[in-house]
Amino acid sequence: MWNYLIGPILALLPKAWRDSLFLSNAPWGRATVVSGLGESLAALVGIGYWYMYAMTTWVDTAVSRALDGKLGPNVTVQEIGAVALTVWMTHPLTLLLGYLMLEGAVRFCAAAFSEESLGVLPLAMVDWILFRPFRRLNPTGVMATESAASNARSLVDALREWVLILRGVPETDELHFRNDGREELVEIRASHRKREWIPPRTVRFEDAYYRLEASAIKKGPRPFYYTLRRLPSGVPGRSVLIYAPADAPNAK
Repeated sequence: MWNYLIGPILALLPKAWRDSLFLSNAPWGRATVVSGLGESLAALVGIGYWYMYAMTTWVDTAVSRALDGKLGPNVTVQEIGAVALTVWMTHPLTLLLGYLMLEGAVRFCAAAFSEESLGVLPLAMVDWILFRPFRRLNPTGVMATESAASNARSLVDALREWVLILRGVPETDELHFRNDGREELVEIRASHRKREWIPPRTVRFEDAYYRLEASAIKKGPRPFYYTLRRLPSGVPGRSVLIYAPADAPNAK
């Protein structure tokens, strides 16, 4: 019920609105996948019906006028069809349905590949304009909201990761070792996002333990950068991430 009915509908809302309904800990992953896929498919069906209705109506009307001599003596059916297609492609409803198809696909990919539960951008903009200025700050002074800017940035990151996957980026990671004073740092450059690698998690690599200091997204075939600092000691546990790359190229 949640993953296929209630969750997909609520997943359309910005994260701040869901948090206000005390739903911040709900399982949004599969619900957002269904929501994004449903949005894209609904827009696809809508644009198909809109095309058949608009083109049939406009072409029939124009042909009737041409037969009555109201469009001049040299008008052809091909010219009428070309004009009707141009008007249909630039019509606001066509552009809106096309946007919903793209947004649904991006939301689907973000949830499926990056576990990002994104609401629809128009509602995020409404939240940014109307509600964000009046929302209180939390004790640390950070705005507890998902702004339209962060929502759009997440959409771009998810779309970029999807494109990288489709392009067949390298599977192996690239490791860079360096010393920062007396401590050893390891920079891992990966072609795919490591979903559980959230600072400051502890990572075990071979027989050493590292603390995940930071992560970033940059350019190149391996855009996901992770910086780890070696710890003097470590203790195995369920919370420790095991890193065992296969044939990862090293670089000093």
